[in-house]
Amino acid sequence: MSSESPSPRVQLTDDEWRQKLTPEEFAVLRRAGTEPPFTGEYTDTKTEGIYQCRACGAELFRSSEKFESHCGWPSFFDPARSDAVILRPDHSMGMTRTEVLCASCHSHLGHVFAGEGYPTPTDLRYCINSISLRLVPTRS
Repeated sequence: MSSESPSPRVQLTDDEWRQKLTPEEFAVLRRAGTEPPFTGEYTDTKTEGIYQCRACGAELFRSSEKFESHCGWPSFFDPARSDAVILRPDHSMGMTRTEVLCASCHSHLGHVFAGEGYPTPTDLRYCINSISLRLVPTRS
């Protein structure tokens, strides 16, 4: 996971993003919004596959790293690749958190939290908005 912010590989203007995304997707992906808890399409799914960035299609997470945290959003303990996401400090909402961005287009995905005691290999919880993702099921 990179904490540096090189220029995104996919660069569009706000108008181009608005044409590509629904208003709800734009609000989360491009304006760092959050979907309401327990409403996202992938919160409870157990479908095996690859989770891509809904904005640019980059591979971000895999179902093998998804776990049930009961927090209201899909949770993953690791990204698909170490360079798939960018982490940066987020001082909004009167607290300090770590924001998770797509490394390819710098769209907002959610936040990552450490040390919460979940029984995962990394002790991390990538709390990701469903609306930021698109699941591509793997064929059996």
